[in-house]
Amino acid sequence: MNWIRRHIRPEQVRELSLLLLIIVAVIFFGSLIANYYTSRTFNRIAASVTIITIVAVGQTLVVLTRNIDLSVGSIVGCTAYFVGTLLARDNSLNPFLAVLIAVAMGGGMGALNGILVAFARVPSIIVTLGTLAIFRGLLVDLSGARTVTTDSLPGWLVDLPRVNIVSIGEVNVGALFAIAVCIVILFQLGTTFLRTGRRFYAIGSNPDAAELIGLPTRRLVFIAFVICGALAGLAGFVTLARFGNITVEAGRGLELEVVAAVVVGGVNIFGGSGTVVGAMLGAIMIGVLEQSLFRLQISEFWRDALLGLLILLAVASDAVILQRLRALWARGELRFATPPKEKDEVST
Repeated sequence: MNWIRRHIRPEQVRELSLLLLIIVAVIFFGSLIANYYTSRTFNRIAASVTIITIVAVGQTLVVLTRNIDLSVGSIVGCTAYFVGTLLARDNSLNPFLAVLIAVAMGGGMGALNGILVAFARVPSIIVTLGTLAIFRGLLVDLSGARTVTTDSLPGWLVDLPRVNIVSIGEVNVGALFAIAVCIVILFQLGTTFLRTGRRFYAIGSNPDAAELIGLPTRRLVFIAFVICGALAGLAGFVTLARFGNITVEAGRGLELEVVAAVVVGGVNIFGGSGTVVGAMLGAIMIGVLEQSLFRLQISEFWRDALLGLLILLAVASDAVILQRLRALWARGELRFATPPKEKDEVST
């Protein structure tokens, strides 16, 4: 117990609890659904988690700065459709160029959000609600209601979801899921050890103090939105690879799943705390629930209602439980590990 008190921070309590809840959920649904513990179940959950995880990483950076991006679903839909259109017209397009176009397109949309939020000082929820509708409207108007079909896409893209990196028995770890895990590891390390990553936490914890010590808060908020848009663009490419058939409805409603993954994963909606790994755990929890409820033939309406309930519970627990833990920690009644300090922040 003493070791736990010395090495676990209050924010990590949510992540450990969520990991336990995922295990309990798997055991619970396994007792209700026949043939639940199979490679097919794992592969379905991994496929659904991949897209949510990639977008949730970018959303985490935005939420850490006390903002939110509700346009990610529209960005995913736009990039999936327009990159799919390019590949359908020219099957010889270089795969790396196709990915670069998707990331650049998403980053450009994120930059528009970032400019309006960081420099024009418009509240992020207003900006991204507007761009959610604008991006979707542009997609509907420019697409002419045409559909990108699987048979028009190059073979390498259609086969990509079936490419496996590692096989453990009957369980296959696909290339797309491996990409999502690599992104999580990269950004977890970046936000933990890089000075720029730690500054996202500083901005969200106390924006006024961050400006007072000279942090480039506007530029960092802009960067967070650009990264979020770029990762949503990458998720659009993954969506194209996974589904093949892309309509103007692609990515609709994804923002709810992403926000749920982030807040359920322990990222404080008021900024300043949380981890990328926690957001991935939130995405896994949502993937387990979605696939399990689908197997139980629960309607999509009730699945969305459950996501909304998870968001409410997560925010409520942040406001009550974690604040209580932090208060006990501050008074010395609990001895959690202190987070890494910014050694040279004041001098910047």
